[in-house]
Amino acid sequence: MAEEPQEQPREAAAAEPARRRPRGRYGRRRKVCMFCVEHVTVIDYKDVGKLRRFLSDRGRIEPRRKLGTCAKHQRALSQALKRARHLALLPYTAEHIRATGSSSSRQ
Repeated sequence: MAEEPQEQPREAAAAEPARRRPRGRYGRRRKVCMFCVEHVTVIDYKDVGKLRRFLSDRGRIEPRRKLGTCAKHQRALSQALKRARHLALLPYTAEHIRATGSSSSRQ
């Protein structure tokens, strides 16, 4: 008689570490909002160095799907960027950056 393979009890199978699927082409980890992680309550429009990270090379506001920010902080971020642009702390377009060489080279 051939011996049949014994099945493991469910308790033993549950004790083994769960196998994860390999992250393939679309299996990236979900981005988390950096403002939520740092417990930021107010996004300051005067902090140009921090705000510049959220602009594209053409001077446009990066979308949520690229930044990973939550809806609440994306609204506050866009409001702060628009205020900084209005006060000429940040450029509206990339032409301003190219023409002067740097947006902060004002004398």
